[in-house]
Amino acid sequence: MSSLTATQSTSSQIHRGGLLGRVESWLHGMPHPQVVVEVAADRVAAARCGKTLGHLEGMAVEPLPLGAVMPSTVETNIAQPDAVRTALRHVFSRIPPGGAPIALLVPDLVVRVFILPFDNLPRKADDALPLLRWRLKKSVPFDVEETVVSWYRQQGRDGNLEVVIAVARRQIVREYEQAIESFGAQAGVVLGSTLATLPLLEERGATLLVRLCGKMLTTVITSGSNLCVYRSSEMPAAAAQLEPQAVLDEVFPAVAYYQDTWGSTIDRARITGFGHKEQVFGAALAGELQVPTAPIGGAEGVLGLDESAKDIVNQGLDALAGWMMNGRP
Repeated sequence: MSSLTATQSTSSQIHRGGLLGRVESWLHGMPHPQVVVEVAADRVAAARCGKTLGHLEGMAVEPLPLGAVMPSTVETNIAQPDAVRTALRHVFSRIPPGGAPIALLVPDLVVRVFILPFDNLPRKADDALPLLRWRLKKSVPFDVEETVVSWYRQQGRDGNLEVVIAVARRQIVREYEQAIESFGAQAGVVLGSTLATLPLLEERGATLLVRLCGKMLTTVITSGSNLCVYRSSEMPAAAAQLEPQAVLDEVFPAVAYYQDTWGSTIDRARITGFGHKEQVFGAALAGELQVPTAPIGGAEGVLGLDESAKDIVNQGLDALAGWMMNGRP
């Protein structure tokens, strides 16, 4: 789970097993807002989580006009500020932030994720951060000194140290923060939307997640408690105009890398964001990969949600539901 705040954050020891425990450990010591807002390329959505894990108190979603938000790692993202503010106004009228910090979910292109091997990494954040930025220097298309960075440790297949690093350009993050600040809201935590979805996945075996949000396709592979593969690609079109082969061409390299690196196969695939073409893309994945493939609404992590929260997963708002399953005290 990428967690980016106004200052750099560090990881904590893993106190619970499984991917959900790892996600919670990354957020350990940070705010756990009940209100979560997602700003995507095509919508603004918000939910208020109940005090009970998996309980949804309310939600709201407003569409955005084409081109209002143009996700980018380096360029201006909010191209039509008035349209974004109008959508936020409608959403906050139904899910008011209430003066407390909120969780802010941003498009995947904003937050770059890397899984890097290390011989050693200092435990102190002040000592680790310069080393992490040095490793990232040739991998990101912006000055690493202008970034917000978060990370956690995991054990690789051969017992080696791996560090999962989430990095974003501070200037881009501020665009999204300022949009909500104009309504008196403050971001206590900023997350990449697909990473917010991870607690919905199975913790046993290897799971492939193929998530489309607008034209952004994100491919994730988890194995037990490990994040093994994470890659985002901008597709030529949204789901309605997209051909299954275009998605397969993006997914195959991730699967091949996992098989070569971990010496294992995928146990299942979960898909989300394909709308009325979900069955078509699911069938294509199942046929080519020869693994059981189903919408994310059937994932084991969704079972912990109440019925209303399960509904928002089925509506394609899985990132909001994922936050409900990880960001709780």
